[in-house]
Amino acid sequence: MSGQHSKTSVAAISIFASGGMAAAKFVVGIAIGSLALISEALHSSVDLVATIITWAVVRVSDKPADEQHHYGHGKLESISALGVTALLYVLAGGILVEAYSRLREGTPPPTISAVPFVVLVIDIVVNLWRARALHRAARETRSQALAADALHFASDVMGSFAVIIGLILAGLGFWWGDAAAAAAVAVMIAALGLRMAGSTVQTLVDRAPEGAQEKATAAIRSVPGVIDVERLRLRMVGATTFIDTIAKVPRTYPIDRVEEIKREAQAAVSRAFDDADLTFTPVPVARDNETVRDRIMVIAHNSGLAIHHVTVHDLGPIQDLGGKLIVGIDLEVDGEMQLEAAHDVANTLERNIQEEFGADVEVDVHIEPLEPELPFGVDATPERVQTVTAALTEYAAGGEIHDIHNVRVRNTDAGEIVNFHCRATPSMSVIKVHEQVDAIERALRRAFPSVKRVISHAEPPRA
Repeated sequence: MSGQHSKTSVAAISIFASGGMAAAKFVVGIAIGSLALISEALHSSVDLVATIITWAVVRVSDKPADEQHHYGHGKLESISALGVTALLYVLAGGILVEAYSRLREGTPPPTISAVPFVVLVIDIVVNLWRARALHRAARETRSQALAADALHFASDVMGSFAVIIGLILAGLGFWWGDAAAAAAVAVMIAALGLRMAGSTVQTLVDRAPEGAQEKATAAIRSVPGVIDVERLRLRMVGATTFIDTIAKVPRTYPIDRVEEIKREAQAAVSRAFDDADLTFTPVPVARDNETVRDRIMVIAHNSGLAIHHVTVHDLGPIQDLGGKLIVGIDLEVDGEMQLEAAHDVANTLERNIQEEFGADVEVDVHIEPLEPELPFGVDATPERVQTVTAALTEYAAGGEIHDIHNVRVRNTDAGEIVNFHCRATPSMSVIKVHEQVDAIERALRRAFPSVKRVISHAEPPRA
């Protein structure tokens, strides 16, 4: 059964139960002249009104957000609960006034028979069943309106017990027993109203539930890539927990990784709160373990520049950096760009790096044309692939690179593009592997001038 259907069906059943029991208690109360029983009947009548309001409200509160209600319609449940609370206080006041009047005037006790006791016992059983059903539905759907209705019926049970005690006292000759029981019912109604008003007002003024902020913060901090939670705000609208957070993420992360962190954070708070809506604002920050190369890559990325082969040397003390920094960078620019414009781009990059590390940092920028996107090509003939494979195997002979395989040759307007895989000793360093593979690539281009680009992939031997 869906949450919406569960709430409306339980509320609808409660309407018929409230109406039937209110009528029964009212008729019997009038017949025997019991103020306590009439008070309980009026209490049940208010419950009937409350249940009708609840039934109407829950049919609307689960509607999704629209152009006028960006957070949905869940607040209607809180407003309805507040209205029912006002009705309870009016009822409690009226009962107290009448009870005081009867106590002061010494009104004769009601006529005692088995009928009111039978009605009250049936009322207790029905209300216990309704309170349990409503409480279960409220817990499953997190409905404030159903929770308020469950409290009503739970209080009815206590009220019915108070009426029974009052009738017993009256039957034993204590004329004031019925009026005292009515006053007790009024006090119970007022206490219930106070409890309801407190929780409802807290929801309407957007007070976060106890422990909710700590739970949400812990859920978001558990997401890999989140450095810290800078700010978190939380509010409840119906059964939905709306969370607005600003979280710190590494500034070196690409946009797609940050988007993945957002999705993981939404999943984390949904697991913590069942129904959660997260607004996640990432703030890129520098991590404590960020290297000089990382910081330079961030500077270039923020300027929209393509750089590679960043080298950093530390020579002698400089300011608080622990040494004089010399930075070398390969900067890729449009190959058609004029030298003067390219030089201006390089100078801007140098200034940005000096602003980050200090004016004494030496920056050497090597300008080279941006590698164009490879043109469309077609696979070379098997004979050509075999020739290139044989050449690569020959150039690799005698070194630590071996097992040339997966050789592919593609003909393009710009020249031939060669891809190949090879294997190397697992203990070799990346630098050493790169040097040997680079030597093979240079030898191939020297032997085959038509080769425009060589792309290699080194891997360890098969297990």
